[in-house]
Amino acid sequence: MPSGTESTERSVSETPTVTKSLAFSYRLNEPDTVILLPVSLTEISGLSPASDGRFLLANNDEQGKIFYLDKESGEVVRELILGGQADFEGIEMAGELIFLAQSNGNIHEVEITGTGNLRTTLHKTHLKSENDIEGLGYDPANHRLLLACKGKAGKGVGYKRKRAIYAFDLNQQKLKDDPVFLIDRDEIQKWADEGKNGLTKKLAEFFEPSLADDAFAPSGIAVHPLTGEIYVLSSVGKILVVLDSTGSILHIEPLDPGLHRQPEGICFDRDGTLFISNEGKGGSGKLMRFKASGQTVN
Repeated sequence: MPSGTESTERSVSETPTVTKSLAFSYRLNEPDTVILLPVSLTEISGLSPASDGRFLLANNDEQGKIFYLDKESGEVVRELILGGQADFEGIEMAGELIFLAQSNGNIHEVEITGTGNLRTTLHKTHLKSENDIEGLGYDPANHRLLLACKGKAGKGVGYKRKRAIYAFDLNQQKLKDDPVFLIDRDEIQKWADEGKNGLTKKLAEFFEPSLADDAFAPSGIAVHPLTGEIYVLSSVGKILVVLDSTGSILHIEPLDPGLHRQPEGICFDRDGTLFISNEGKGGSGKLMRFKASGQTVN
């Protein structure tokens, strides 16, 4: 699917169904590289490529800091201090601007001035803590940020058992009123019930009525730079869901919970190399690198 394809916005009654398939090219339980991160990133929450392609950007969910990471070693080569403490859950660089999202729906825009100082702008959105923003990604084809909600998708019966992805238009500096994508947890349950792609009975159990509100909760989101497909990470259930530009599910990939203890950060390098970060959960935070099939590992 070409990256320039325009996204189609749907109403809550027009949730896409599983009608397509994808030749998935990453071995997510066999990383090419596993990097232990420093103590300052034990609680790593977001991940983004730097616009110049040289570094990865990361944040933790406890401090107002932006970390520049060496892609090969995971070493912190630079820190930008915003000051104060905030529940920053996602980070993304778009052009020369860095954006951080809070769980309560606030988006912080950070500009590095010519003198090296930071100029910040706060964008308040209609999303609230109950929506619980966990993932932030950049969609260059539409010049917008994608915000993945771990919590409520919206108000009304049409949002029941759904998870939402909202879009912040960078030209208009405004969040769209309605989600641009809705992920139907009933569709994910179908994949699990049918055992597609090795999804297990354990995953299907997440969708029992007593656990329905906790089943599948996005923790990270990224747009593939070569295909335009949207990768949505979920620590709950330990899966990765791949969407096309209309929001239809192309693929669901299970994650080994022993390896991916708390996956919350996801991003791509320009060549399609995939990075996933995990919070420490009692140990060190980890950064994992995955080359696509056919790619050469450095």
